[in-house]
Amino acid sequence: MGAASKFCFDSREPLGLTRRAGSPPAACSFLRAIRFEFSSRGDRVPGRLLLPPEGDGPFPVILLQHGAGGSKEADSIDAAAGPWVRRGAAVASIDFPLHGERISGKLTDRFLAGVRSDAEQSDETRLLVREFFHQAIVDLQRTVDALERLAEVDEKRLAYAAFGLGTLVGATFCGLDPRPRAAAFASGGGGVGPPDLDPARAIGGFAPRPSLFINATRDEVFTREHARTLFDSAGEPREQLWFEGTHSELPGAALKAMWSFFERHLEIS
Repeated sequence: MGAASKFCFDSREPLGLTRRAGSPPAACSFLRAIRFEFSSRGDRVPGRLLLPPEGDGPFPVILLQHGAGGSKEADSIDAAAGPWVRRGAAVASIDFPLHGERISGKLTDRFLAGVRSDAEQSDETRLLVREFFHQAIVDLQRTVDALERLAEVDEKRLAYAAFGLGTLVGATFCGLDPRPRAAAFASGGGGVGPPDLDPARAIGGFAPRPSLFINATRDEVFTREHARTLFDSAGEPREQLWFEGTHSELPGAALKAMWSFFERHLEIS
């Protein structure tokens, strides 16, 4: 079974897209926000779209995803999204399964313990981790379907960006979906998790679209070997940048490097 067939879904499922006014980050209250929601494999997925304060668009859009334990309104998301939107891009984010508005009092802790540990897992935890990745990858494909229906977005200038867990999920999503024009993966790596879910197995499918890999010198979650494995598995054109810091402490210079990459490849003036 190929990678694409493992993450297939029923394309006949109604998207059930809804939208209403949303709330921008407190530090960027001048931005405009849309809350959108859609169906994905029978689940409802909530998202947030941030727009520049002026203009009708359509704006180039960056699909920006959070790390383990985060959400579409995580501090790391807001720290990146605010400056990017001020400079002319729309930024969309969703809550991954078991995160944000989709949190589960019983399952979220089990998933987080399982995805963060290299120790032997129970059959139940292994199945939970697998189901998370299946659902999350389909959710991202459905997110792009939803964004294509929003008049404020230029779906032909769409890119993907992520931190941590969002990199693991996104590397496979980007390798399978032809629509993102560029991708920046921060604080992630390859050679992790079940072999058939290893992001290094799918990332090669993203070429010849450009990719950027951002890693921290003291990342305690993904080692230099993990970072090199994912980067080496990607096709050209690709670039890897290292910044001083830990897994959760990427400096502002890293976000600026990601923006410069998107500014170039999304033709943002």
